[in-house]
Amino acid sequence: MTAYTGGPMTLAGWRYPVVVDLAGLSVGDHSRPIFLGHQQDVDDVVGQTDRIEIVEGQLVASGDVLGDSPRVQRVVALADKGFRWQASIGAQARKVDFLKAGQSAVVNGRAFDGPLNIARQSVLGEISFVPLGADTQTSALIANQPQPHSDKELPMEFTQWLNDGGFDPDTLSDEQRATLQASFDAQSSTTTVVDPPGDGEGDGDDPVSNLRASAAGELRRQSRILEICGSAHQAIAAQAIEEAWDETKTELEVLRASRPSSPTPGGTTDKAPDHSVLIATACRAAGMTEQRAVEQFGAQVIEASDRFRGIGFQEFCEIASGRCLPRYRQDATGWLQAAFSTMSLPGILSNVAHKMLLDGFNYVEDAWRQVCKIGSVNDFKEHTRYRLTDDMKFQPVGKGGELKHGKLGEESFTQKADTFGIMFSLERKDIINDDLGAFAAIPQALGMGSAEAIAEAVFELLLSNPGSFFSVGNKNYLTGVDTALSIDSLTAAELTFLEQTKPNGRPLSVAPRTLFVPPALKVLAQQLMNTTAINETTTANKPKVASNPHAGKFSVVTSAYLSNAAISGGSNKAWYLFADPNRVPAIEVAFLNGKQTPTVERADADFSTLGVQFRGYIDFGVKEQDHRGAVKVKGEA
Repeated sequence: MTAYTGGPMTLAGWRYPVVVDLAGLSVGDHSRPIFLGHQQDVDDVVGQTDRIEIVEGQLVASGDVLGDSPRVQRVVALADKGFRWQASIGAQARKVDFLKAGQSAVVNGRAFDGPLNIARQSVLGEISFVPLGADTQTSALIANQPQPHSDKELPMEFTQWLNDGGFDPDTLSDEQRATLQASFDAQSSTTTVVDPPGDGEGDGDDPVSNLRASAAGELRRQSRILEICGSAHQAIAAQAIEEAWDETKTELEVLRASRPSSPTPGGTTDKAPDHSVLIATACRAAGMTEQRAVEQFGAQVIEASDRFRGIGFQEFCEIASGRCLPRYRQDATGWLQAAFSTMSLPGILSNVAHKMLLDGFNYVEDAWRQVCKIGSVNDFKEHTRYRLTDDMKFQPVGKGGELKHGKLGEESFTQKADTFGIMFSLERKDIINDDLGAFAAIPQALGMGSAEAIAEAVFELLLSNPGSFFSVGNKNYLTGVDTALSIDSLTAAELTFLEQTKPNGRPLSVAPRTLFVPPALKVLAQQLMNTTAINETTTANKPKVASNPHAGKFSVVTSAYLSNAAISGGSNKAWYLFADPNRVPAIEVAFLNGKQTPTVERADADFSTLGVQFRGYIDFGVKEQDHRGAVKVKGEA
């Protein structure tokens, strides 16, 4: 028998055809069981092989019929009557390569184009007699039956099966194709051979014709179910096909599901576009840049959204909900109920709000991230942070060889998260104004507000100097006329930082990493970091070194919050040195469960609000930690 021709096979559970690379197929000792229909039961054992070999890119096997069960006897009887059994291999794939569309590969001496799965390494388990195989070119003959000629009729393939049922393969959606493919596979794998009627002599009942008649009837049933359900009730269609419902039961279920969920009846519009296209349309209407839009959605989605440019909010909702809505001015309540009773529109609007919220969140300055540690808490209770202090210096080992124990201590710092948020509404006037961009701009502004809330909390804490965090007593504060930003003052600040000690009096051994300045000092700070030669005025008879000792030493970070007049304690002269916040954090910003971005949710509007409400919130806390992680320089007396 020709068990496998080396070509592509359409298999259940695989989206694309599969080709078994015979060069990587392990056949063992050439003695493999031969089953009926891959059923590994004793009554389905047809026999076993005594020879398996690869001939001209095909898997060829021969063996003996050993089974004597009634099922095997039927196989032999049908073969004697001229039924052309096909062969099918059962193998375990160990390594599979996917050949993408546009790619090609040579397997089994033949060239194949993607998309395609290639089983590079596999193990042959068994070979089966089947009425209709995945590889339709195979053949399985018993005793001395003549070889089939290539000009004879071959078993029906999936495309022919679709055409016989009145389906156009080129117009099927992915969901419809998957449903029909599953049905076709189920029929192919579960069809069994039946006893020939009568005494078997002169009987004209063709089993292939019976199989096709059964398949045609099943296909007509499925076609009618798909026609009744349409694109709006694909879940009902799948259940009806799977559970063998008749037309009457299917129609009843569709009628139940089609009961209006709002008081306003309406027909359906054309098929709604992909949700990502609509979300991209709204984000672009709100002013999201083309570059950011492409990064968020991809060029293909952005191109597809071009045809919706300029649409109003009401038309957007109608397309997203997939139904014709009543006129809002005539029936505002009915419009809202009809629009938001669908599954798609609320989700799409929530997605738009979330995207624009994050877009606004990322617009706001976040310089604080360069100097603050990012932490996480799992609830809203006050949490205590501990930092180990140590006396782990190696000590001399005595003559007895005994090692002394090191000593660990700890310092504690507290942290607590709170919720910050705000509500916003899609109100009646917004819908009447029919401005899609105006709706999407609201969550964008909220996103900016949430980022500002974090930034302001950080700088209000930093500039308020809680508990004399920056002080002479903590050895992290410099003041005086000579502390204005310069090479000398930077040298003094670095020295102060490097002289910080552990609680045991030993050096902390942590160097500053970031020079944190207000906008007024940004250019000077960059010059100090980028200039290697200096030209400063010198005192008489006291020349200065011409090289800059701090060039490239620190990372310059600037924030407008440091000198903002609305925040108490701001200054355009004061500046800071910060350590790596992951080494010695001066300030920690902790987020609930580590979620650093705001959340947006849709909520039912109050009775007094004729519209839809959304809420945005974020959970975080800001707290000072170790004073040794930063030095403040006042920059003036």
